[in-house]
Amino acid sequence: MKKLFAGLFIGLCLGGFAGFAGGIFFFPYLFPPPQVNETVSGKVAADVLAQGRFIHANPSDPVHYGRGGVTVYDDLLHIEADFEVGPGPKYHVYLVPEGEVTPDTAVEETMFVDLGRLKSFAGSQNYAIPKGVDLSRFGSAVIWCEQFDVLISPAALTFQ
Repeated sequence: MKKLFAGLFIGLCLGGFAGFAGGIFFFPYLFPPPQVNETVSGKVAADVLAQGRFIHANPSDPVHYGRGGVTVYDDLLHIEADFEVGPGPKYHVYLVPEGEVTPDTAVEETMFVDLGRLKSFAGSQNYAIPKGVDLSRFGSAVIWCEQFDVLISPAALTFQ
């Protein structure tokens, strides 16, 4: 009888753990945030400092992908309407010093600037750039998964 209860207890623990882990993984797929469509107001083409395109950093990884444009102004990073990334937990938008970011780049060890949590997996979004940030020192905008320390999608910035 003791073995039966021990087996049930272990089964419940393992099942609970597997259910919790599965819930964390599948939650963004089942309940994605609504698409955001923010616009840039008060800016003109002459105000653009840099532009880039998010890319699929590791084509052999079908889960972590991204695409779409990004425009940088002196106080704002604007992700364009054609933006899309594969869903996941705790994605953030970073400015990273490296001009070329790959899955092997140790982004978490660079002097990156965290602009905030990604608002949606698709659509245009705005992120304020803190005052005092020297944008000429940052070569890429990056979508980064903080929960698992994984590169989702980098965008090399070309300054105007």
